[in-house]
Amino acid sequence: MNFRTLDLNLLRVFDAVMAEGSLTRAAQVLAMTQPAVSHAIKRLHDAVGESLFERSAGGMRPTARAQALWPQVRAALSGLQQALAPQAFVPERDAVNMRLAMADSTAALLLPSLVAAIEAQRALANLRVQPLATRDPRGLLERGESDLAVGYFPEAVAHIEAQGGDASLHHQRLSDTRYVCVMRRDHPLAAPGALDLDAYCAALHLLVSFSGRPHGFVDQALAGLGRQRRIVLTVNQFFTAGRVVTRSDLLTVLPESFVAATGFQTELVTRELPFELGRIHVEMLWHLRRDNDPAHRWLRGLIEAADWGA
Repeated sequence: MNFRTLDLNLLRVFDAVMAEGSLTRAAQVLAMTQPAVSHAIKRLHDAVGESLFERSAGGMRPTARAQALWPQVRAALSGLQQALAPQAFVPERDAVNMRLAMADSTAALLLPSLVAAIEAQRALANLRVQPLATRDPRGLLERGESDLAVGYFPEAVAHIEAQGGDASLHHQRLSDTRYVCVMRRDHPLAAPGALDLDAYCAALHLLVSFSGRPHGFVDQALAGLGRQRRIVLTVNQFFTAGRVVTRSDLLTVLPESFVAATGFQTELVTRELPFELGRIHVEMLWHLRRDNDPAHRWLRGLIEAADWGA
């Protein structure tokens, strides 16, 4: 590809088609006709020397080459826009759509305060919460499928910090908490001193696993002690976990500050675990291409200031 002769307008069209997943929707965003968008994409295909999109039942499906190219194109376009036409974001004037990836428990604690802040500013912000079934949202952010991820992402954060200044993602810590054992108020192990390691391993357990995996951090810690537990039930929502635990003898382990997300806080008690687990760091992750986006920075500020107990 000869970059010196490349029409940079083609990159704007490419970015819009990637973001919208449709020639028709991209044409509406760009105020162009659909044939003009299609012609621009064909010219870009010719310039790159390979196809960037394939037609599918759901619209335009990007190729692997397009997926790899998009983050750099979007970051470059964003940087040019900020350099040439910097604009202040005015929440009550500028409409914005944002996609937030988070588990239901995180959403239950964060969203009431976040929505209250949006209402207080009369902001024209529309948020779409996407379900998160993984502790590693890097793919969603790198592909541009989510604008922001909030949760406990130990592997992703470790990878970002290991890359240092070369990382394509940024993160910010929002809160810290610890794991506790959760049970119904009249559970036999709720009595003072009743929950030792033997009693814990002999009990029946419920595991909350967003990914559906049949083991978690607790099982890794127990294996290190040469112990194990029996998991009777695995679920992927804190609400379900709370409802089951209040009506059974099952024990579960939850982040202490997230017990309220079950909706059954008054019917549950928490006890210290009889073994050590690392602390939980709730983080906010985003791609560097959104780092200087005024609307994105505004949203990050609201999330940072949110009262998770509100």
